Amino acid sequence: MEARQRIDELIRILTEANYRYYVQDDPTMPDFEYDRLLRELEELEAANPNLVRPESPTQRVGGEALSKFEKVTHPVPLMSLQDVFSPDELREFIDKTLESYPDSQFSVEPKVDGLSVALEYENGQFVRGATRGDGVVGEDVTENLKTIRSIPMRLENAPARLIVRGEVFMPKKSFEALNGRQEAEGKPLFANPRNAAAGSLRQLDSKITAQRKLDILIFNVQLAEGVEFKNHQQSLDFLRSLQFKVIDNAMLSDVDEIIDHVMAINENRENLTCDIDGAVVKVNDLDQRARMGATAKCPKWAVAYKYPPEIKPTVVEDIVVQVGRTGVLTPKAVVKAVRLAGTTVTNATLHNQDFISQRDIRIGDTVLIRKAGEIIPEILEVDLSKRPAAAQPYYLPSTCPVCGAPTAKDADGAFLRCSGAECPAQLSRNIAHFVSRDAMDIEGFGSAIVDGLIEKGYLKSPADIYYLTLDEMKSLWQKGELAASKLLSAIEESKEQDLSKLIFALGIRQVGAKTGKVLAATFGSMDALMAASVEELTEVPDVGAVTAENIADWFASPQSRHMVERLRQAGVNFESKREITDTRFAGMTFVLTGALSKFTREEATEKIELFGGKASGSVSKKTTYVVVGENAGSKERKARELGIPILSEDDFLNMIQ
Repeated sequence: MEARQRIDELIRILTEANYRYYVQDDPTMPDFEYDRLLRELEELEAANPNLVRPESPTQRVGGEALSKFEKVTHPVPLMSLQDVFSPDELREFIDKTLESYPDSQFSVEPKVDGLSVALEYENGQFVRGATRGDGVVGEDVTENLKTIRSIPMRLENAPARLIVRGEVFMPKKSFEALNGRQEAEGKPLFANPRNAAAGSLRQLDSKITAQRKLDILIFNVQLAEGVEFKNHQQSLDFLRSLQFKVIDNAMLSDVDEIIDHVMAINENRENLTCDIDGAVVKVNDLDQRARMGATAKCPKWAVAYKYPPEIKPTVVEDIVVQVGRTGVLTPKAVVKAVRLAGTTVTNATLHNQDFISQRDIRIGDTVLIRKAGEIIPEILEVDLSKRPAAAQPYYLPSTCPVCGAPTAKDADGAFLRCSGAECPAQLSRNIAHFVSRDAMDIEGFGSAIVDGLIEKGYLKSPADIYYLTLDEMKSLWQKGELAASKLLSAIEESKEQDLSKLIFALGIRQVGAKTGKVLAATFGSMDALMAASVEELTEVPDVGAVTAENIADWFASPQSRHMVERLRQAGVNFESKREITDTRFAGMTFVLTGALSKFTREEATEKIELFGGKASGSVSKKTTYVVVGENAGSKERKARELGIPILSEDDFLNMIQ
């Protein structure tokens, strides 16, 4: 079968599998079979780039990062809804509508708590997607929307032009997984799925959006050329026929039935895959809608019933501290079990010491608790009238509860962090950093291998990498002698890396790859660096007072010294192999911008640093030169505005030759 036919067939098979899995929730193909066919399609498209189609499933992984989002004017405004907050207000809206239109029917739908978008199709092809914005002008997020598997890239039997409106959301499972990763990595948690969805959809790098596993529910036809509908229900049925993932709705006409159904949606919200913050009640008949009209912002034929957040009292029975993969200490309140928003809550996040101190939360306190965004339990306030006499102010520990190393505040003072270089809680992340490309660059030492060796007890410190045996390595593979031997060879080779890479690999706070190079060139050896005082460290270019303190504190830690000595005994290089003998760029800062053709950015940066200069990513008054390639853009413009000399690639080559 020729490539074009096979590509067409694979796109058809995989698109149908996507629809069954992501829209109908009825998977018909095992994951391994889907992955096998997708890999075949990727290989065929790589060999035949002229046959790559926009609707291909391979185009959903995210493309090149954008510098900004372009503005989009909506052909049909995306209006907001008038909110009502009580059954009486909802009854008033329905009764008033029925007075003028006694035969009215109403569509009752869950109000998904996400981000409203418009999807535009031309001749069945998805061409553009935009956020709601102010309803008239939004932002073009087409590439990010392509990563949402339930959005069809191509429609069969569609109008020449079709615009539909939907709500992008983060499913509860995806949200919990995302916050789990955030917590493990010591990063701030997302407050609720809506914030997470909005932040994910507005990522300039669509590859990040693809990792967040967003979803969408379509709830309205904005424009359909050549197609007429009598009512809203017909339009929803039309959308389903085009294989969109459409919001569930009920058609009702009795006011009591409508109110009961709105309340039933609230009672069932814990069983929904997405978070909701209310229900939408709409007039079904489209001609009636036209006669009812709209205000400047809201239609008069629909309202959004907003559910009030459920708040209940409970008792703080204990405060426990977890240590994330970056060493951040995160306090959590253990509370007396309470039923809240459909689930039993037994703990609540306390964020950090500032949060605890501002609310003066103590063990034994009676507190008011709610679910932020109906997902994360949070403490709103303390009932001081019920505080036990013996309750004491709570402070995070001065030593790590996992390894006993001292804790230290971050530069901004918001978080406490464990300083232990061999802390078990941070081990996986520390080792992953240690073996990474800019650090010791041990090829093949992926996260699965790191976690497997930790689980077997073979790694308790990054230094243990250099003491692994062939049998220990082979235990990760059924027939793994060749792979294990290859990885051990890579480990052995890494012992000869330059001191600059080892300094960066240690994971000292605020010591990046560039600072590692400067420190290695300045001190020449690990021993000299370890013996350096804070005053000596602050004299090094690009090392400020805070970074100097971090370096001195790190080497003063018993865990750090133990790890360094283990590395020394293993034969890891402790000497700098690169000396700055030519200082022609000393004190100069270069910015590289645009597409460079005569050298890579890494090569140019290496030369700049070799001659004692610094390569920066942004233009400022301190910039000495800007080296420009093709399509340099805003950095070149800013350099001209500031009067900073601009170099071509040839100019730069003349300077380094």
